[in-house]
Amino acid sequence: MPDESRKLLVVEDDPGLQTQLKWCFEGYDVIIAGSREATLAELKKHPFPVMTLDLGLPPDEGGTSEGFATLEQVLHDYPHTKIIVVTGNNERENALKAVALGAYDFFHKPIDSELLGFIVNRAYRLHEIERENRRLHSQQPDSPLEGVLTASPEMLQVCRTIEKVAPAEVTVLVLGESGTGKELVARALHGMSQRAEGPFVAINCAAIPENLLESELFGYEKGAFTGAVKTTPGKVETANGGTLFLDEVGDLPMPLQAKLLRFLQERVIERVGGRNEIPVDVRVVCATHRDLQGLIREGDFREDLYYRLSEITVRIPPLRDRAGDVLLLARAFLERFSKQHGNKMHSFSKDALAALEGYRWPGNVRELENRVKRAVIMAEHKQISARDLELGADGVSDGQTFDLREIREQAERQAILRAMSHVGGKISQAAELLGVSRPTMYDLLKKYNLKD
Repeated sequence: MPDESRKLLVVEDDPGLQTQLKWCFEGYDVIIAGSREATLAELKKHPFPVMTLDLGLPPDEGGTSEGFATLEQVLHDYPHTKIIVVTGNNERENALKAVALGAYDFFHKPIDSELLGFIVNRAYRLHEIERENRRLHSQQPDSPLEGVLTASPEMLQVCRTIEKVAPAEVTVLVLGESGTGKELVARALHGMSQRAEGPFVAINCAAIPENLLESELFGYEKGAFTGAVKTTPGKVETANGGTLFLDEVGDLPMPLQAKLLRFLQERVIERVGGRNEIPVDVRVVCATHRDLQGLIREGDFREDLYYRLSEITVRIPPLRDRAGDVLLLARAFLERFSKQHGNKMHSFSKDALAALEGYRWPGNVRELENRVKRAVIMAEHKQISARDLELGADGVSDGQTFDLREIREQAERQAILRAMSHVGGKISQAAELLGVSRPTMYDLLKKYNLKD
């Protein structure tokens, strides 16, 4: 019995092929359309996740103009429908043109029912995933974590930590590489706290010159320095009753570290040029991409300040370690920017999806967002390619693979390199570390071309 929810529209004017294609998809509720008008009429009746389209439709059976007109109209009116173009063996250019316009895939005649069924099933699964992503993205949860879109266990653990920590009056240190979303976490901590109605004030300690940072943080009195024509409160004072977010706190100069420590201990400040102590009730959340403990060892960061800032530490994993989040975020960004720039619903090509998964994302979520935004603006077609994302072959050279043999070899080679590095290149000691004999070690070095 066909699953009535799995509807498939087959656009084909040849009666013989209509019958053959209908028999190919016994697991689907197959609807046949033989012209552009019939196709659009069926699409108005039902939402079809997937459709197959023969380009040679009447009244241009011998050409492709009517087929391409149908393709473009369906893509415009029903952008979420996955279209598989069916072409002749000698129509490679037409197939590539169709994919460039936004078709999901193409298939050459004569019909191979098993292969075509595989393509249709894959398109249907992708449609289901994208529909679920749109549903999740359209929900408006009450939680301030609505800005965090994730499916990875690592980030879900971060979200659970934020929910536990937010109501507590503790200073939080958020650690993570640039572009991972540290300010987003800080805003969530503020939004879920009892201070949510108060101000959220952010300052980037690395973006302000050292000679201006003190007055920016603590404010100044009139006449404190040239140009100080009026008394001005600083960021700390402005955040009274709310949350102060110190981004890139690892770049804070040593003199200001001492003043920040005094504020955290006594909860009072003095403006530059002033002598009066001003009490301030504020929660402090800090963030940095730097190794603070390494800075402490080098004498560039105060250890006592570190312990004041890190009552609770939240570590955000880099995007490359968040399984499944790259495609989830990429599709969310694609939908958002498509709406912002002409409401054209773009999609990713197969090579783009592979490139997205294979790239290491050194700039994390910020880089992913920027690449997708640029691709939507610059792409000449509705389908975003790896080239549009500026992720060529070099960009995915370290891409993921599903080949178990290749995965094992990569892991084995990496283990050998680590062992050799650990023992300074001494083969016998490396063999002992790896738990193999010396002859086996020589064979492995030869196998992976690591003899040098």
